[in-house]
Amino acid sequence: MEPWIVAIIAMSAYLAFAFALGLLAGRGRSFFSVSEYAVADRGLGLFVMWFLMGGTIFSAFAFLGGPGWAYSKGAASFYILAYAALGLLPWYVIGPKVARLGAQRNYFTMGDLLGDRYQSRTLVVIVGIVSVLAFIQYLTIQIKGMAYVFNVLTEGHIPIWLGALIAYGIVVVYVITSGVRGAAWSDVLQAILMLVVAWALAIYLVGHLHGGVGPMFESVAREKPQDFLIIGGAGSAMSASAYSSAIVVSMIGFMMWPHLFTKSYTTSEKRIKLTVIAYPLFALFLIPVLFIGFSAIGVVPPEVLDSSDQVLPYLITHELGNAGLIYGLIGAGALAAAMSSADAITHGASVSVGRDVVVPLKPGLPDRMQLLIMRAAVVLVGAGAYYLAIFGAQGLIQLLLGAYGAIVQFAPSVYGALYWRRGTRLGAISGLVVGVLVNFYFQLIADGKPFDLHAGLLGLAANIIVFVLLSVLVPSEEKDVTRNGEFVDA
Repeated sequence: MEPWIVAIIAMSAYLAFAFALGLLAGRGRSFFSVSEYAVADRGLGLFVMWFLMGGTIFSAFAFLGGPGWAYSKGAASFYILAYAALGLLPWYVIGPKVARLGAQRNYFTMGDLLGDRYQSRTLVVIVGIVSVLAFIQYLTIQIKGMAYVFNVLTEGHIPIWLGALIAYGIVVVYVITSGVRGAAWSDVLQAILMLVVAWALAIYLVGHLHGGVGPMFESVAREKPQDFLIIGGAGSAMSASAYSSAIVVSMIGFMMWPHLFTKSYTTSEKRIKLTVIAYPLFALFLIPVLFIGFSAIGVVPPEVLDSSDQVLPYLITHELGNAGLIYGLIGAGALAAAMSSADAITHGASVSVGRDVVVPLKPGLPDRMQLLIMRAAVVLVGAGAYYLAIFGAQGLIQLLLGAYGAIVQFAPSVYGALYWRRGTRLGAISGLVVGVLVNFYFQLIADGKPFDLHAGLLGLAANIIVFVLLSVLVPSEEKDVTRNGEFVDA
């Protein structure tokens, strides 16, 4: 039997199992409850929460984009480890407060919290729109990853468009059916599989191609320009300022993803703290992903790749022989990485559309109508991301950084809501709008950026200035001051 056929069978078996688990997770639960769909009736345990949060970071960008960046940009890829290890730590303080407010006030989204704190439907809608745009960028990463895996590991027999459609179609169905609970339990399976595959593959490739980690980096030093493995050097792919600002934006933005708030509403304060303590372990699981990329230097000619994101699939098909079953198992691991993030993102986007865009514009919608909108949004958001994945040209890491540039703009209004009594509605709205516009200007229009800083950091600086100045200079009404204190003291 041809290796690519065996690979298809193995990957199909994995997809079928993930599909069944996602559907069964929602069995016996109310199909018509917004609380169940959005936050699993606030009842997810520690074990499931850790894998659900982990799936957010260990995604297609890590499994495919990570090796691609290590292969093409060297030391610049280390930023992935930095923000993965440190990005969630402040949530140890913030997360329990968010969960407490969510339980007390029946929140489902970040927009619910900000809208209640600043008493503004306009702010909620803006938050919802920015969230969905960032979600689509992030989701595009996962769909691109699925497409790469299927196409390369089946030797081109499954085209890009079909591979993406098959894998993501499964995600769409179980998210629509089982909501966050389906995503969570599927992520347990997916996280375990992708972690085992990543370590096994890295150990084999480093040993097979170079004889160990030390000889591998000696080979990299010979093959690449001087300072390829040093940030900011003459041969570095990123300047020190670009590297540092990317880490800062990613770390701050990591906590501002709206689906992190939604997931925090699914569990208790204690479980959030324990999840944060255990979370940096996922950074250890990213090390083999980068080793895979470094192992390809001097082995894979750049001209044989359409994109550096394809380096992992190329190594699999050219360095592991014609073992179709191995192809399939590794392909399943890569699909698991993409799907574990795709389901969380898709669910988060659908809840944002329903709660943060539609409900503020049409208050009083019954639960069943909200659910119908959320489930329809799964399909619509997925269709938008699918289009960008198939016809867009950006690489996986570029998409990731672009998404973070937008999402980090929520930070001033969130921190202001939780810890600053003087933060105002006008300041929050104006700062967010200015920050988003500055970010997209430097990301999409400008020819360059001051000091080579990340566009998101430039937007964040403008956001903070506007938020603070307007909050201080334009006085709040007395009732708003009192309400602000309720949130700060919560």
